[in-house]
Amino acid sequence: MPPPTNNTKLETAEQYINSLRGRDLTVYLFGEKVAEPVDHPMIRPSVNAVAETFRLAERNPELATAISPFTGEPVNRFLHVATSTADLVNQNKMQRRLGQLTGTCFQRCVGMDAFNALYSVTYEIDEKHGTAYHGRFKAFLTDMQRHNYVIGGAMTDVKGDRSLPPHQQADPDLYVRITKRTDEGVYITGAKAHQTGCINSHYMVVMPTLRLGENDHDYAIVGAVPVDATGITYIYGRQSCDTRSMEGGTIDSGNLNFGGQEAMVIFDNVFIPNSLIFMDGEYQFAAMLVERFTGYHRRSYVCKSGVGDVLIGAAATAAEYNGAEKASHIKDKLVEMTHLNETIYATGVAASYQGHETKSGAFLADDMLANVCKHHVTKMPYEIGRLAQDLAGGLMVTMPSEQDYRHAEIGPLLDKYLRGRADIPTESRMRILRLIENMTLGRNAVGYLTESMHGAGSPQAQRIQIRRQMQLSFKKELAQALAGIIDLDVRAKLETELEDYYGRVFKTAKGL
Repeated sequence: MPPPTNNTKLETAEQYINSLRGRDLTVYLFGEKVAEPVDHPMIRPSVNAVAETFRLAERNPELATAISPFTGEPVNRFLHVATSTADLVNQNKMQRRLGQLTGTCFQRCVGMDAFNALYSVTYEIDEKHGTAYHGRFKAFLTDMQRHNYVIGGAMTDVKGDRSLPPHQQADPDLYVRITKRTDEGVYITGAKAHQTGCINSHYMVVMPTLRLGENDHDYAIVGAVPVDATGITYIYGRQSCDTRSMEGGTIDSGNLNFGGQEAMVIFDNVFIPNSLIFMDGEYQFAAMLVERFTGYHRRSYVCKSGVGDVLIGAAATAAEYNGAEKASHIKDKLVEMTHLNETIYATGVAASYQGHETKSGAFLADDMLANVCKHHVTKMPYEIGRLAQDLAGGLMVTMPSEQDYRHAEIGPLLDKYLRGRADIPTESRMRILRLIENMTLGRNAVGYLTESMHGAGSPQAQRIQIRRQMQLSFKKELAQALAGIIDLDVRAKLETELEDYYGRVFKTAKGL
């Protein structure tokens, strides 16, 4: 990607889409190099989903934009560093809205959460080591804001043998590492897996994926690289039912316009200039970066509540088209779906409301509640999806194809025998069933179900963080104080701690 000119800024969805053209990316899909990813029918729905983040900023700027402290101008909220709990909450509200608008993953949360984590971590590295990372990072962030670029975060390494740290792997490239240093910068080699929206971004921020030790010095690298940098190869990931988008027609894909995107990114001696390096060897801060990133990203999974809104609406529509919407068990299942969906949203927003300020001035979401939010997300969308399939009925997975429905001879038979309520067109019923299939079994089940399980860390990762922060000793003392087991001095200390804690929470709430 050539250096941007000072007057280049992507203002509209159409400008964003056009900015992705002609980059000569090395993208492989089905064993063939893709000439122009933007126009490939399997890839284009994911481009459209990112483009919706630009449209929302145009239509609803108070939700999807913020005033940059660096440029003094409105910027897309995905490029904004949160400097208040209100900023954190508005991120969540924007994410839910985009989930509602796309019914899938819109691919920009990773970059936003990486920015927010790096802002505070680079500040604290500089504070300890006298480095210049924070200034570099602010300059990079400001440049991205001025051009309204899409940024991807590249954290998840392929990991190899999980029982071994990076430097002990049989193949040293199984974690991204520095392979060469020059006066101008470093070269990195390795691979990142499951990279959401990477081909639809302009830059990627490469980060370590776990806690590192002293012997992992060369793996402690954070830097920004253009998506079309020399030495990068993308291998596009398969999604269930993904080839339906190549069949033509508008019914069987379920969600014709929007989809997610994941790819494996292979780095073969990719250059990062010094000006875009934000950590180089400070392995002690890798754990802080991962924990702060996941703190942001796990509460970002409130986006699934927006997707859940769509699925609940689809299930209710299917029941209505079947003539069953008045049945008490149908109503009860819709209530249960809503209860689960709002629980996801509530814990994510609560994590943002109880955010706190870091030394850098950036606000960090409450880590305990962020992990609780993500842990809910590993379970509740599956139950919502199960209930949606229950309400849809078996036709969702046995329905003949759109080609059969359009056929001159058998099409009229399908129109006759696939009809539910007489006043509802058969095609409408087919479309809503295909949408439910798409979200619970098809390509957008990637973003709603499996990504909900493994994205931002699998369930055990959240349980570890919850265990670390559950303050069990403190809670035992609370119980023992009320039971009269511990003495008055300890009880007075507990009362002071409680006042300090709830005073902070109350102060945070007032700040909104």
